Amino acid sequence: MKFWKKLSVSLAVAALGISAVAPSVSAASVNSELKNKGELTIGLEGTYAPFSYRKDGKLTGFEVELGKAVAKKMGLKAKFVPTKWDSLIAGLGSGKFDVVMNDITPTPQRAKQYNYSEPYIQSHYVLIMKDNANFTSIKDVKGKKVAAGTGTDNEKIAKKFGAKTVPAADFASGLDLVRQGRVQAEVNSKEAWSIYAKKHDTKGLKMIDISDDQKPAPISAMFNKKTPAIESAYNKALKEVQADGTVKKLSEKYFGTDITE
Repeated sequence: MKFWKKLSVSLAVAALGISAVAPSVSAASVNSELKNKGELTIGLEGTYAPFSYRKDGKLTGFEVELGKAVAKKMGLKAKFVPTKWDSLIAGLGSGKFDVVMNDITPTPQRAKQYNYSEPYIQSHYVLIMKDNANFTSIKDVKGKKVAAGTGTDNEKIAKKFGAKTVPAADFASGLDLVRQGRVQAEVNSKEAWSIYAKKHDTKGLKMIDISDDQKPAPISAMFNKKTPAIESAYNKALKEVQADGTVKKLSEKYFGTDITE
């Protein structure tokens, strides 16, 4: 079963511009481009636990630690640039970052301009609402107002099921819209909700897992198509931290389970 699952993922990501095999670019080219500055610049939000967030004033999270591990394998130091979601992808295009790691799902539209690494986790989706709401599945959002980040996969899912989407700057902002009654629900990551619920008061809210109607999404790093040397070196390093068990350990640490497959 796992063989066919891995095969289907490989075929899907290949269609979305993801390098199953690293490009034929010499290590020397990336060395001259990056090692002079000694850094791998990584764009992320920094406000989206458990992927990237601040704890006691220090940036941490699954993709923060993964970024550090990959950069180390590349012989570099990870430099993180916290950026609002609506500026992240544009920043990659303008060369502000070498890579973006921000719970990103490859899509055909984005693949026209950007490339992706192999997926490193599978993210699940949930629908969050007031506890007196009578939604039983994602299908119930048809014609309802649903909070989601502009241009995100959450927005795409809500629209797919007929919702009227309302922009939310981030996960917490979407929950505020739900609490205020300005929207009926929010679509977001199960992993983000689980961490939020452990640390914040969620009285008056509930969530339902929508996996029966919306399959988990592969999460990858994103690259500018103009930087194949960076992409090649990153992909090689990622494979090494996948093979040595680092990604699995980080998944268990931040998500409480292994969601690498």
